[in-house]
Amino acid sequence: MLFFRWIYAKKRKKREKEGVYTMKYTGTKRALEPKGSLTVTAWKVDNRKELQSRELRVAIDCISMERDSLLQICSICEYDEEKIKEKIYKIIGERGKLHNPYTESGGLFSGIVEEIAEDFHGERALKPGDRVVSMTTLTALPCYLESIESIDFEYGFLRCKGYAICFETTLLREINQFEARQIKHLLRALNEEGNFWGISEMLTSMRADNCVIIGNSLVEIILYARMLKNRNPDVIITCLFESSRGGSLQGEETALLAAIGSLVSHIMFLPMNLPLETAHAVFEAQRYKPVDVVINLEEIKGCESVAALLVRSGGLVCHTNIGNAYSKGMLIADSLGKEVVNYALDGVCAHTFDYAMQLVVSTQDVFANLDDFYAKSQINHLKKRKPAVMKEERTQMAAKQIDGFLYMSPATEFMVEEVLNVAQYDCNVIIQGETGVGKEKVFDLLQQNSPRRSQPCVKINCATIQENLAESEFFGYEKGSFTGAATSGKEGYFEIANNGTLFLDEIGSLPLAMQSKLLRVLQENSFYRVGGTTPKNVNVRVICANNIPLQKLVNEGKFREDLYYRLNICCINVPPLRERPEDIECLAAAFIDHYSLKYGIQKTFTPEAYQKLEEYHWPGNVRELENTVHRLYISERERQIGEDAVDELLNVNVYNESMIDLKREVRREESLDFNKIMDEQEKKLIAYALKKEGTTRKAAEFLNIPQTTLARKKIKHQL
Repeated sequence: MLFFRWIYAKKRKKREKEGVYTMKYTGTKRALEPKGSLTVTAWKVDNRKELQSRELRVAIDCISMERDSLLQICSICEYDEEKIKEKIYKIIGERGKLHNPYTESGGLFSGIVEEIAEDFHGERALKPGDRVVSMTTLTALPCYLESIESIDFEYGFLRCKGYAICFETTLLREINQFEARQIKHLLRALNEEGNFWGISEMLTSMRADNCVIIGNSLVEIILYARMLKNRNPDVIITCLFESSRGGSLQGEETALLAAIGSLVSHIMFLPMNLPLETAHAVFEAQRYKPVDVVINLEEIKGCESVAALLVRSGGLVCHTNIGNAYSKGMLIADSLGKEVVNYALDGVCAHTFDYAMQLVVSTQDVFANLDDFYAKSQINHLKKRKPAVMKEERTQMAAKQIDGFLYMSPATEFMVEEVLNVAQYDCNVIIQGETGVGKEKVFDLLQQNSPRRSQPCVKINCATIQENLAESEFFGYEKGSFTGAATSGKEGYFEIANNGTLFLDEIGSLPLAMQSKLLRVLQENSFYRVGGTTPKNVNVRVICANNIPLQKLVNEGKFREDLYYRLNICCINVPPLRERPEDIECLAAAFIDHYSLKYGIQKTFTPEAYQKLEEYHWPGNVRELENTVHRLYISERERQIGEDAVDELLNVNVYNESMIDLKREVRREESLDFNKIMDEQEKKLIAYALKKEGTTRKAAEFLNIPQTTLARKKIKHQL
């Protein structure tokens, strides 16, 4: 790929001839954490306004945020404009640049050149007062925002006041002759980097008469449609929206088609999670004409399948985002027996700016129509759009956060969907999962989305209640009912939680006598205080949790079967961390950020360290992960925690884990089975070695035993 090599060639040759050629300055002096890194990969950069050698400062007045970054922030902030502004200020305040840690993206900007260092030798000759646009992302440039005046959600466009520090490698273009109203369109086009030029060049060698664009951003759809029309004015373009994200656009197809109809022939809203149904609907609407080109603009699950189903053999599928299943799309096309050309996103090239500007200028009439469409529907558009967008973002974004519950794994995603569904029904619930998986966090998510969220919520760990005090704790007591009782009596947990929710953690530890009394309350919604003669009526939703499946305790005679069925209206199983490894990175990042904020020193993990964390099997689940991150934060002196530190600590953990399990066994049993214990320890060590090293050869070397011995033991333990 050419990165302006043809532009640099003459200048470089001249400087080399004069003996003054030096490498372009990339801003490495501004990288604070870690030192010596590039600004784009650094956690924190120096965003002080004063220029250093070989720098340029631009007074920013507008930013076009990368779409996924803005959607992620909007989702967390529930589309509250003030919260969104505060979140953006916070990101820049913490990092010195606009770099969303969840999407690893920021945005592009435009502004006025304010000051240039005397020794600055950029790729273009600029002067103070020039209006410029940047093709270098703000994730790589120190910046500061004094204020955000407005947010255009449709364009991802921020009107703001601030500055950015640019370097000799920063790709700036002068746009003094460009109309102000066109800048937001130009920035959106530049956000697509080299995609327009790259796809356009591919279309020179093929005829594209029938094309489909899968997307939800009308701005991007218009630009790609214009690019297709430039290649073939007679092309038929179908615009395919994900139905759950269409929001208020559904029902306004006629007005929308009137706005963009000069480029788009058909508009359809269909579910991407049902690719066969969606593809059939498109074929039927087009009378089964073959589709030559499919352009996929989204990261929505199922889009890659729809694209592969629609495109003809020998056709072109373009994936404009690195995350939207390029490799998966190829596999699907192969499985369908189609020879398909797959195109992945392209970076900035020599033609990026000129081609983007040409697209924007030639599409101004359509953008004017689109702005009119937005203006007419603005009052209802965002109000109707937000819930649909937020619901879809819950299941489509890479790192998701709902009411403080953070996750990335599909397994966790499925569980969260179940929790959100169950939350709306006022029924009893059992939450089951191993120790440390986050059952209380799951309860919090359920409670915050339940009809009783504004009512009392009482959390009780049943394992901490003494057996002789259990009845008085749950049901309270009247004054003078027993020696030591308070003179005024006392309310129990059920009275305190009346009209609200009672969370009973480790309910399996309750004695059977107490279980029978709990059953009576759940059946009759009334009880007597200890020493009382008047029934107390209550309306309480009971949600309980246990680290051992209650059905197993029922089978063992340790839990009442009738109480189990009274509680088990719905059961939510929280998967252990080893079954949702995708969650480890986002949780570890959240924990390290928490301790960085607590102790005032920013630390991060290297990618290799995250990999080591994901390879470990986490018997203590999320609780153990948080403890490990805390210990690593305290023990490591460097700002970046590497794989060696993680590996060393986790190797200590595997020994401690085995000893802890052994101690538990000793406490639980009156006598020990030596051979059984040794077999279990052997199995754990071999499993750990295989997990850590990846192959039997390396695992055998790690355990210092022959590979044939390890292979036999692996078969023996069914590993």
